[in-house]
Amino acid sequence: MDAAIDDGVDILSLSLGGRSKPFYNDPIALGAYSATQRGILVSCAAGNSGPYDSTLSNEAPWILTVGASTLDRKMKATVKLGNKKQLEGESAFHPKGHNSTFFPLFNPALNAADLDSRYCGTGTLNDPDIKGKIVLCMADGGYSRIGKGQAVKDAGGVGMIIYNGPDRGFTKFAEAHVLPALFITHQDGMNILAYMNSTSKPIVRISFQGTIIGDKDAPVVASFSSRGPSLASPGILKPDIIGPGVNILAAWPTSVEKKKNTKSTFNIISGTSMSCPHLSGVAALLKSAHPTWSPAAIKSAIMTTANTVNLANNPILDQRLLPASIFAIGAGHVNPSRANDPGLIYDTQFEDYLPYLCGLNYTNAQVRDLLQRRVDCRNVKSISEAQLNYPSFSIKLGKSAQTYTRTVTNVGVANSSYSVEIGAPPGVSVIVKPSTLNFSKLNQKLEYQVTFSIRANSSNSGAVQGFLKWTNNRHSVRSPISVVLDTARLNF
Repeated sequence: MDAAIDDGVDILSLSLGGRSKPFYNDPIALGAYSATQRGILVSCAAGNSGPYDSTLSNEAPWILTVGASTLDRKMKATVKLGNKKQLEGESAFHPKGHNSTFFPLFNPALNAADLDSRYCGTGTLNDPDIKGKIVLCMADGGYSRIGKGQAVKDAGGVGMIIYNGPDRGFTKFAEAHVLPALFITHQDGMNILAYMNSTSKPIVRISFQGTIIGDKDAPVVASFSSRGPSLASPGILKPDIIGPGVNILAAWPTSVEKKKNTKSTFNIISGTSMSCPHLSGVAALLKSAHPTWSPAAIKSAIMTTANTVNLANNPILDQRLLPASIFAIGAGHVNPSRANDPGLIYDTQFEDYLPYLCGLNYTNAQVRDLLQRRVDCRNVKSISEAQLNYPSFSIKLGKSAQTYTRTVTNVGVANSSYSVEIGAPPGVSVIVKPSTLNFSKLNQKLEYQVTFSIRANSSNSGAVQGFLKWTNNRHSVRSPISVVLDTARLNF
């Protein structure tokens, strides 16, 4: 990262990371701090440890933390069972002249002593009955999906169906398999197992339909996309944003077909390592269009203009096809064209990170390790995490009301007026003063205050979510709100 800074880059895109760490002990947070100080936006993958809570990497507020979503494109493949039921999956294996006739269906988990056989692990498929059959394999288990297909092929199988575990739901992967194969949902895997239990001679056929455009549920949060809340700094809502990260077609160093004399090498890969560079590209476009914008301004423009509904104009869904939580999508799904004209921006001042870090109760030595300079927090007026001028709110709320200040900068029309619209989290009162912001020139800064309190008759508990939005006839500037209700401190 230091070498990239020295090279004079404008954007740093990091598709890597590890477990959550305090920022002073996180080399990516350290390198990103130095980069941000020099005006370089750092875009990082949120991690692939979803759908479980608090699995994020790269949580520092000076980093753009990116989760993953699906596209409205499917690489469709279908399974037809002997009972005529048809199930839809995905695959990047689309051979010409594929024999889509029925073959016997084999479940390696039925009579195997080795539990890994259900995952079609390398070396576990020793049953001679596999020969000439299509094999049903469970996802995960520590084995790659391509590796499962190789194990099936080596054992004499003619095809493979991979089905999701229960936590992975409806997320499906299209990959360049070594034999006819496809990936289906957990529910459809259960349907196949039920069919196999209903007959002594189960049969199945696989067919490939190619690329289909137009999934109205898209974007859907990927099952693997790491979720908040942040462990390193719960007062900063993470991830910041989600972007395309499932079944992404891109350049690849080698031919997946093992061709030696070709330069046309591409592959289809899924992960937040795919969504992160999408956001890095969006950030580069914004930097090109607005060369004076700081990294915080670019991040704000991306976050406050994000989509919170899918192509069907319904709330964005998660891998269960249920409305996704704020800890899965952050501000929402990136909308690059809207981000180019956000109206207002939350331009976090770089010098505010010092009082923020002191407010995390880091020692002077820990802050010094991060800032690479001597610091004495006793001489710094520290601020709480939620007081940072961030484009979102993440607070823990007990009996006492909490008030925070935000500063917005006008980057839209010189003479403009914005009115506040509040979508208060259930059981929470949100009061914004003033309720109207009147600007008379470009780059003018205005402050507002937000007061959060629990309603006296509230029966809610745990985490609730809402939003705060500044609007006029041209712009809509939306900030997501996450509130964890601290019921242990309530004595109404």
